[in-house]
Order: sequence, then C-alpha cells, then structure tokens
Amino acid sequence: MALRRALRWRGGVVWCALAALAGCRAAPPQGAAVADRGRPATPAAAPPSYDWRGLILVPFGTLFKDSPLALHEVLLFHDAAQPAPRDGADCYALNGAAPPRFADQPPDAYLLCFDHDRLTRLKVRVPLPPDDAQRIFAAACAQWLADRTPPPDGADGCAVRAGATSIEAHLEAPAGRATRTMSIEVSSDAA
Repeated sequence: MALRRALRWRGGVVWCALAALAGCRAAPPQGAAVADRGRPATPAAAPPSYDWRGLILVPFGTLFKDSPLALHEVLLFHDAAQPAPRDGADCYALNGAAPPRFADQPPDAYLLCFDHDRLTRLKVRVPLPPDDAQRIFAAACAQWLADRTPPPDGADGCAVRAGATSIEAHLEAPAGRATRTMSIEVSSDAA
C-alpha cells in the first residue's frame, strides 16, 4: 500500500514537471521573424551570397566519369572577335538539376568544363536586374578581393586568385536585353 502511494506521488511529480515544461517557451533566435496570431511566421531574408565557392558543385580535378551530376555536352562557338579558349576543354551543362544561385539570382548558363576528363573550369552567366547590376557586381568583387582595392564604380571586370584557383568576372550588357549579365569563370591550375 505504501509502495502504491509512493508511486502515485512520484507519478504526480513527473506529470507536474512535464506540464511545467510544456508551458515554457524558448525565445525566438535574434533576427528571426515571430508569427502574429493567425499568420505564419516568415523567415528572415538571408543576405544574397557573393561567395564564388558556392558555385562549385564538385571539386576541381574530379574525373568526368566520377561526376555525381547528370550532364550533357554543350557545343561552344566563339566569335572571331572573342579570345579563343585557353585549353581544349569539353563543356557540359547540368541535365535536369537547377544550378546554384549567385547573388540570389538563378544563372541562365552554368557549364562545367573538363580538360583531359578532369574538371578544370566552371563558367556561369547570371542575369542581374539593370538597376542593381553595378551594385551587385561591385559588392561581389569587393568580397572576393577582401582587403585589396575593389574595382572602381563603373568597372566591368575583376579578377582574383585564391591559391590554385582563379576567379574572373565581367559585367556585360547583352544587345537587345533589359538585364545586364555577370559572367563568372572559375578555374583551377591544380586540376
């Protein structure tokens, strides 16, 4: 009988503790959106990423046959006014998968280029809103250059090296299009 009363008392204590814990509510993390009654919370918008590393889906040097991505070959044609490619790389586009976003914008071209069956270069073309294109381009270049001098306002190109990786970007205004385009090329000497 005493055992039964002790168990009942202990069970009551456990239930009280659980009820008290259920009433507790942690404060939302700083910067998180809080839901009003009847309306769902909207997540706080993350700042757009200008990190070029986010564009790399597979490491440089990956063999074509070992690529985890489904790819299809793309034929590239060059105008006589454009410089010829530096190598004899074959370029491929993603087959059915969405490329990573850059500056919160989806690329309209995303190519992985393999030289001697190893990934050596990545080419990305991102359309930017015309009113924000120069600001986005300058912010990306400033982040890449970190403590170096960012390109002056109105500059249409920047380049930086990070170890064996080189990054080049250009801001272009394609004829007949309202948007401006940021072309990014990331290549590796070590691949």
